[in-house]
Amino acid sequence: MTAHEPSAPSLRFGYGTNGLADLRLDDALGLLADLGYDGVGLTLDHMHLDPLAPDLAARTRHVARRLDELGLGVTVETGARYVLDPRRKHGPSLLDPDPDDRARRVDLLVRAVRVAADLGAHAVHCFSGTVPDHTDEDTAWKRLTEAFGPVLDAASAAGIPLAVEPEPGHLLATLADFHHLRRALGDPEPLGLTLDIGHCQCLEPLAPADCVREAAPWLRHVQIEDMRRGVHEHLPFGDGEIDFPPVLAALAATGYRGLTVVELPRHSHAGPRFAAHSLPYLRKAARLAAERTPGTSTVPSHGDPSATPEGSSTP
Repeated sequence: MTAHEPSAPSLRFGYGTNGLADLRLDDALGLLADLGYDGVGLTLDHMHLDPLAPDLAARTRHVARRLDELGLGVTVETGARYVLDPRRKHGPSLLDPDPDDRARRVDLLVRAVRVAADLGAHAVHCFSGTVPDHTDEDTAWKRLTEAFGPVLDAASAAGIPLAVEPEPGHLLATLADFHHLRRALGDPEPLGLTLDIGHCQCLEPLAPADCVREAAPWLRHVQIEDMRRGVHEHLPFGDGEIDFPPVLAALAATGYRGLTVVELPRHSHAGPRFAAHSLPYLRKAARLAAERTPGTSTVPSHGDPSATPEGSSTP
C-alpha cells in the first residue's frame, strides 16, 4: 500500500464506489488506498455492502476493519439506482404517493445512518427524489418534510450529520431549495448539505467557488467532477468547463474537514483508470490553489504530470 500523503492542509480526497461498481468492495477499497486516496464515498448497493441483505451488522464490521487497516475515511452515500426497486431508478423516493413506499426509503436512510455510525463515517448523503406525476409541489414538500422526521431523529441519536444533496431535476434541486427545507424543518442540528461541484456549474446562478462560500456553514459532504453549464452529465476532470483551483481554494478556506469525493457513476467500465487519473488532477489543482493563496502550504506532486487542471482530457 502506498503511504498516504496530505492533499492540502484541509482537503481530503475520496472516490465514490458508484464509479467502481464492477469491483468487489474489498478490491475497490484496496485500489483507492494504493492510489493514495484519503477516503471513499461508499454507496450502499447490492454489490457493495447491501443494506437489505442478511447480517448487515457483521458485514459492516468487516468493512470497518478494512477501512481502518487501509487508513481510509468514509462517507455513506444512498444514491444506488435500483437497490429498493429493480424497475424504478432511485425509486421509491421520499416523495412517492404511497406512504408504504415512502417508508421504504425512510427505512433505507435510517439503516444508512446506523451503518455510518458503525463505520465512523463523517456523514450520510441523501436526496429528495423527483416530483411524481400528478403531484403538486406543495404536496411534495409536505411529504419530504414529514419523511425526514425519523431520519433526522436517527441521525441525532447516532451523532451522524445528514447531508442532503441538491440534485438537478429533483424537488430539492438548488441551494435555495436546501434552505427552503432547512427552514421548513426548523433548522435541525443534524441537517447539513452535500454540495456537488458539478451541479453548481450545471444550474446554480453563482459560480462554483461562490457556491462553496455560500454553502460553507452547512457543508457536511462534497462531491466533485467536471460538468458543463446546463447539462447534467458527470464528466472526468478536464472534459468540462470548471476551473478547479478557485473551487478548491474556496473549499480549503471554509475549514471543511470532510471528504471531497470524485463522483463518476457512469464510468465504472474503466473505474480504476479514472480513479488513477482523478487524484493527481485534484492534487495539482490544490497545489495551484495554494500557490495563489498566500500562507497556504503547497502539495507535493504525485502521479501523471500530464494530468493538469488546465484542460487535459482524461484517457
